[in-house]
Amino acid sequence: MGAELIEGRVARMERTTSESQVSVRMDLDGTGTSNISTSVPFYDHMLTALSRHSLIDLDVQAQGDTHIDVHHTVEDTAIVLGEVLRAALGDKRGIRRFGSAMVPLDEALAQAVVDVSGRPYLVHSGEPDGQQYHLIGGHFTGSMTRHVFEAITHHSGICLHMQVLGGRDPHHIVEAQFKAFARALRAAVESDPRTDEIPSTKGAL
Repeated sequence: MGAELIEGRVARMERTTSESQVSVRMDLDGTGTSNISTSVPFYDHMLTALSRHSLIDLDVQAQGDTHIDVHHTVEDTAIVLGEVLRAALGDKRGIRRFGSAMVPLDEALAQAVVDVSGRPYLVHSGEPDGQQYHLIGGHFTGSMTRHVFEAITHHSGICLHMQVLGGRDPHHIVEAQFKAFARALRAAVESDPRTDEIPSTKGAL
């Protein structure tokens, strides 16, 4: 089943494959309330931070073949998040469209810039050498960070430039990125009180 718009800017989707079962409900006009259970504790922590700092309400329930690797469950959850975000945005009428944020977490610093463009694109740079090999929280490999952002951008139709500007602790480096993305996304999808038009000279996004 594809993502469906329930009402306003609330959407949901369920996706089942031989590798995972994922259910996501999203309210773009929420307060940052979340109910996250993916069976990958560090990922739960990151998605909770995404919800809290974007003010997007999230209900995410996922399980999969984590006895093999968490890769399938993490990536499939991000795919559904992207699809639901696309559905919740509707025709994107009256949104600000662009958002940017720079977020520190102790020694780590990340910058995210979002364009709700309808054209999926990811630029992801600046992680220190070896970050992709770190096992965070005993389950989440550092390389999964980019996979999550790739899946979300591709399936939601947004453009994201994510740059890590500094960092030493692998946990901090990932968390700063999720929080920066959350803050940039919050700004990009929020309503612009000055217009109810689609923010594009083409008249469509």
